[in-house]
Amino acid sequence: MTEMNKTWILRARPVGEVKETDLELVEAPLAPLQDGEVRARTIYLSLDPTNRIWMSDMDAYLPPVGLGDPMRGGGLGLVTESRFDGLEPGDIVNTGLAHWSLYNTLPGAGLAKMPQLPGVPLTAFMGPIGATGMTAYFGLMDIGKPKEGETVVVSAAAGAVGSMVGQIAKIQGCRVVGIAGSDDKCKWLVETAGFDAAINYKKEDVGAMLDKHCPNGIDINFENVGGEIMDAVIARLNDFSRMPLCGLISTYNATDPVPGPYNFANLLMRRTLVKGFIVIDYYPRFAEGIQQMAQWLMEGKLKFETDIVRGLENAPSSLSRLFEGKNLGKLVVQVSEEPNRS
Repeated sequence: MTEMNKTWILRARPVGEVKETDLELVEAPLAPLQDGEVRARTIYLSLDPTNRIWMSDMDAYLPPVGLGDPMRGGGLGLVTESRFDGLEPGDIVNTGLAHWSLYNTLPGAGLAKMPQLPGVPLTAFMGPIGATGMTAYFGLMDIGKPKEGETVVVSAAAGAVGSMVGQIAKIQGCRVVGIAGSDDKCKWLVETAGFDAAINYKKEDVGAMLDKHCPNGIDINFENVGGEIMDAVIARLNDFSRMPLCGLISTYNATDPVPGPYNFANLLMRRTLVKGFIVIDYYPRFAEGIQQMAQWLMEGKLKFETDIVRGLENAPSSLSRLFEGKNLGKLVVQVSEEPNRS
């Protein structure tokens, strides 16, 4: 009997929030493997704000997902079948930009086998030593260039990227202030992740709290949100400050223009460096970032959380957790069970 695959297909361009009818879960038989190919059963599927960008027809860094095409996303998979000499059944691989599918059929030459690191769970390869960790590491270190004693502000600080940015900045000797959307998240940032202070933007006056927690101004703003929060930070930047522009999550579901930044002129007056970046820009240097992040992780210098939703069928409906601020740390869908690696 032919084994069946399940894949989410994009049927409509979302307007505002993603609706169940924008995607369809389709079953189809698995095709036989060709020479050089590998079949991997998805263990974890990564959910990221960029998924929402790919569903729209905006001019972005990658072409949008076509209507009628499988939804695009990263993940980790267990090799179940291989016609590639370098991989065999039982290996765990990073599937790269594959599909929202139970199984992905991929060229073996482009896959990386995941190593086993002492005391490091598999979910770390979705977070601190995955794409979100590389986003945090290169965005902060390469663009932000933190110096000891500087003040760093991170928006969406309890998310997968923001939580890593703040901890890396602390390792570099900086004062770190995070902005998040609940008291529990703010408590986690200070008590577990080691931030110096955290601001609940849903309950507190962000500007007043920035004045309180950043008495010497702001040297680095790691921007993930945009809108009014970004505006409040811009007003308090120091001369020659830096702003790695990683995301503008407040705009991705918007159907009308998002206000701001009204303080744009301050970027000129403060001679601020603002640089947008996409993590794939740094792909040739990933080995460097993974080595450093893995070292810090094994030394106990990085704390991380994984927000796990179970079942491929729940992938579209779970994406909203990112935009509603419900996730703590990296949001993933567990599609199948982890193998026993002991």
